Amino acid sequence: MPDHYYSEHPQSKRITETIKTTLKGQSFTFTTSSGVFSRKGIDFGTKLLIENFKPPQLQGDLLDLGCGFGPIGVSLAHFYQERNIVMVDINERAVELAKLNVNENNITNALVKQSDGFNKLSNNTFASIITNPPIRAGKKVIYNLFKKSKYHLLDGGELWLVIQKKQGAPSAITYLTANFTEVETIVRKKGYYVIRAKK
Repeated sequence: MPDHYYSEHPQSKRITETIKTTLKGQSFTFTTSSGVFSRKGIDFGTKLLIENFKPPQLQGDLLDLGCGFGPIGVSLAHFYQERNIVMVDINERAVELAKLNVNENNITNALVKQSDGFNKLSNNTFASIITNPPIRAGKKVIYNLFKKSKYHLLDGGELWLVIQKKQGAPSAITYLTANFTEVETIVRKKGYYVIRAKK
């Protein structure tokens, strides 16, 4: 299998760097590396998702599904300190970096673990699941993640995701509408859609 950011054991030479960024007015520092998604900086779609996400009134943990080096989980843990954040990724290198970035940003309410989707989360349920899905893994993979998300949400819980129009946002909305009670496009910007699907 080619070495992708969703590979379990990346084989690419490890080249690390430190990036500083501001999310919703707050400064964060992240260590990134080759072999993970968007290692040069936080991509536009992820930023748009972070800036527009709001947790539901429902009490419960939040899940950063496919956390990469951790920008979604770390920032949401900072902004919603009353919540516990679970961060998972299949990529062992991403998991190492996410753990490092949790510590570097003094986050105390986040847990990072390696998991292929929901494989290590069999009994966990969440108030919200937040994801920038691995589009390159293919529609079958990401739709399966959407489907499984429903079963890992509490009643009234929400799946939040970002996806580009050219990468299938309209068809994703159609799929979600058939599987969730309520689907809303929260924002559209530069071809990116932030979508909220409620169970």
